[in-house]
Amino acid sequence: MKRLLILPLILLCGCAMAQTKSMVAKIDAGLVRGVSNSTGDVMSYKGIPFAAPPVGDLRWKAPQPVKAWEGVKDCTKFSKMPVQAKPNEFGVYTREFLIKDEPLSEDCLYLNVWTGAKIPSEKRPVIVWIYGGGFSSGGTNVPIYDGEALAKKGVILVSVNYRVGILGFFAHPELTAESPNHASGNYGLMDQLAGLQWVKKNIAAFGGDPTNVTIAGQSAGSMSVNCLTASPLGKGLFQKAIAESGASFLAGPFGGPDLKQAEEEGVKTAKKLQANSLAELRKLSTEELLKQNGGRPIIDGYVLPASIAGSYAADKENQVALLTGWNADDAFIGKLKTAVEYKADIQKRYAANSAEFLKHYPGKTDAEAAESQIRISRDMTFGVQNYTWANVQSAKKKAKVYLYRFTRRMPATEAFKKYGAFHTGEVGYVFDNLKFLNRPFEPVDQQLADTMSSYWVNFVTSGDPNGPGLPAWPVYNSKGNQVMILGEKPAAEPLPDKASLDFMVKEMMK
Repeated sequence: MKRLLILPLILLCGCAMAQTKSMVAKIDAGLVRGVSNSTGDVMSYKGIPFAAPPVGDLRWKAPQPVKAWEGVKDCTKFSKMPVQAKPNEFGVYTREFLIKDEPLSEDCLYLNVWTGAKIPSEKRPVIVWIYGGGFSSGGTNVPIYDGEALAKKGVILVSVNYRVGILGFFAHPELTAESPNHASGNYGLMDQLAGLQWVKKNIAAFGGDPTNVTIAGQSAGSMSVNCLTASPLGKGLFQKAIAESGASFLAGPFGGPDLKQAEEEGVKTAKKLQANSLAELRKLSTEELLKQNGGRPIIDGYVLPASIAGSYAADKENQVALLTGWNADDAFIGKLKTAVEYKADIQKRYAANSAEFLKHYPGKTDAEAAESQIRISRDMTFGVQNYTWANVQSAKKKAKVYLYRFTRRMPATEAFKKYGAFHTGEVGYVFDNLKFLNRPFEPVDQQLADTMSSYWVNFVTSGDPNGPGLPAWPVYNSKGNQVMILGEKPAAEPLPDKASLDFMVKEMMK
């Protein structure tokens, strides 16, 4: 009889970390049931609510506390993903890079946890993953975001859903007026912050250390990480940051409007939707809302009191160690111009400075012009942003920076070879999840995945990616310019294209 009572008692205490197929953890809102992997060394808890459903009157409001529940909540499957346009394959982005075809919902504020801890007191380091998608798409159930492999390496991975598109980034004078913070627009960022607050309160129940948290993201997720380092609301919620291909230091497509500009855009959107009040906007269907373009982070005076560059210049950022970089072919570009068309376009756009521009991005032949167009897209959209962030932070000498360039051209069939080391291509290597990708991988790819995931895990653990058996990764500074080239043979070397990046930074700051 005593034996029959022991197991329920262990489960209710939140101490059920033994290797069984189903286990329960106790968090602030109640009990959650997770499931182990096939080998019993990693538990996953999926679809844990971290905020109240942002529906009805809670549409376009800061995330509210989740209501406690009775009994044990089944958390063995992903929740519904945020409302967005139906995910379709395009270019190199096959199903492995997209959210699953599961129902989408405004009721999307759920997170997932992968842990290999056997008891809650282990205090394992934690990585909180923020997905990309241009702030208009994305979700946590993308196959390559699975956290099992990283959990096997000793960290706890948490992935957080956040509102995207018009539901996540929409400002309006009426929304600002009803807000106790006199701001509107950054609901997606507030969701991320709510997820981090949940981690601080609850991750110990899964064997995690709430004082050793790293925020990490790619593309819009990386831009989000950049925003969170500049937000006073992020203070104390994380100790390190990983930013893969994305930041908002300089003017660009994700530089962000101020609150007044965003409100003006919101008024125009409301008129297009024929909504005369906030009440009418909240009654609109998601199908109607999706007809309008989504937004992006806003300098709202609350979540982001100033531009990111301004916050860093005023020493008001959250000073945390940074691992950041971008990919060799991090580009989004349409039809490539011929050499003649390319030269004419540069001369028209840059006039007196066109000769210097063509020196850094030449186009004497069609092939050279094509390569330069890819480099321009890469550098303007991603390269200069992460490069500037790294330079600004390293110059302060208060928190270390580690910079990388991912160069591995993912093996592919003829249709995909042209994309090279494409945007998002590094994620499968970082998560050590090549098994989810349908590509003709070679032994060097798994070796690179082992190396990269180890670097990331080491950084999450200690703030330093270096470790036994790994090529030395030096701390970055603008004088030494040493970066880790993550390719077939990882090695540190001077930053490629430094002169071109410096030139582009000056151009974008004009």
